Amino acid sequence: MAGKIMIVDDVATNRIVLKVKLASAAYETVQAANGTDAIRIARQARPDLILLDVQLPDIDGIEVCKRLKADPATRTIPVVMITAFRDPDARLRGLRAGAEEFMTKPLDEHLLLARLRSLLRARETEEELKLRDTTWRDLGFAEATGAFDAPANIVLVGGRRERTLMLRRDLARTFGPHVSAMDREEVMAGASGLGPTDLFVIPADMDRPGDGLRLMSELRARPASRHAAICILVGPDARETAAVALDLGANDLLAIDAPVEEVAIRLQTQIRRKRIGDRLRASMADGFRLALIDPLTGLYNRRYALPHVARIAERAQQTGRSFAVMLLDLDRFKSVNDTWGHAAGDAVLVEVAQRLKGSLRSVDLVARIGGEEFLIALPDTSLEAARTTAERLRGIIEERPVRLPGSLGEINVTASLGLAMGGNAGVAVEQVVDFADQALLGSKSDGRNLVTVGGSAAA
Repeated sequence: MAGKIMIVDDVATNRIVLKVKLASAAYETVQAANGTDAIRIARQARPDLILLDVQLPDIDGIEVCKRLKADPATRTIPVVMITAFRDPDARLRGLRAGAEEFMTKPLDEHLLLARLRSLLRARETEEELKLRDTTWRDLGFAEATGAFDAPANIVLVGGRRERTLMLRRDLARTFGPHVSAMDREEVMAGASGLGPTDLFVIPADMDRPGDGLRLMSELRARPASRHAAICILVGPDARETAAVALDLGANDLLAIDAPVEEVAIRLQTQIRRKRIGDRLRASMADGFRLALIDPLTGLYNRRYALPHVARIAERAQQTGRSFAVMLLDLDRFKSVNDTWGHAAGDAVLVEVAQRLKGSLRSVDLVARIGGEEFLIALPDTSLEAARTTAERLRGIIEERPVRLPGSLGEINVTASLGLAMGGNAGVAVEQVVDFADQALLGSKSDGRNLVTVGGSAAA
């Protein structure tokens, strides 16, 4: 499944229509017909996103959103509010209550699905940071890093000069002097004197239609701006452009005629998320590296990997979803060291680590836990998807030789994998790892360069 979405609407027909649309995009759905049930089900089912109607029979949808965002158990779940009425005041109240988006019926299916994909990507980043922070604390190193509240640097790009300068003046009331206006050439030259840009506001159309989307793609390709938040300004009828912008990596959409308070609320939300992303990336390079990172491959080591798998297992119990654990062992690796020397063996390990890391999602874990043995954990994964991933990893190791240092040439390398599924009540994470280990032994004994599924999932 692509994710679990809760539909909250008192009209059964509306719920059914949305359920069909979401099911066609591989989303799992749960439903609620009123605000009271919505709050209760959100706590129990822990959906990845909530579609919340404003008009409910018992509690106003905006009040439901406030309560969800005030509850630690549900506050990180993105909320998209839906209404049949064009009410600018309700829209602002919904955003103030913490809603990530406010959409008016009739819903444009393509834009709705693009918005869901965008919000779910952002939630995945936040959940991964929470998971990693918990692992740090359980290892006894430090408390989670506190929020960073330094002023954000915001750049308004191109567009009509009068409107850009007016927006800059209005936003300065909220964000202070760290708001600047630039044209496309200045942005590409990195002309800001305020330091790295935290957020860009870019019109979808500048000199030519789609210029803003092309600029966004350029910024995403550059290391200095790759992780900046980007908000795209779109016109009221540019629904297709808006959907494309979200799928290309825009963090949010801003209506050209949106009131400045709405713009400020949306920018503050994106800056907060950008800070969270910064923390996640920084956690990979801080003082924990020496204790938790394998110095040869740059992967996590056993000390980090096993507690992190335990956190994945806890989350699986809460969400009711399964996770996968793989153990991967390089075939006949001892002969590499014996024949070509340890420098060649090290080169093989480094290359295999890079191939594995480059072939997994950001939420997945890959660690070196022994000489030539790697552990891989996939959260929120079905058996079918895990088996496909395992076969793909086996294939990328086998598909091309590894170049050895100096004039030693190249060597063909293969790997055996053992796969086990976790998430079932009563099955400890240690047992899941043991199932994967037994499956790995099966791959070795059956001829190597194989994937074997172990434990109850093998049936």
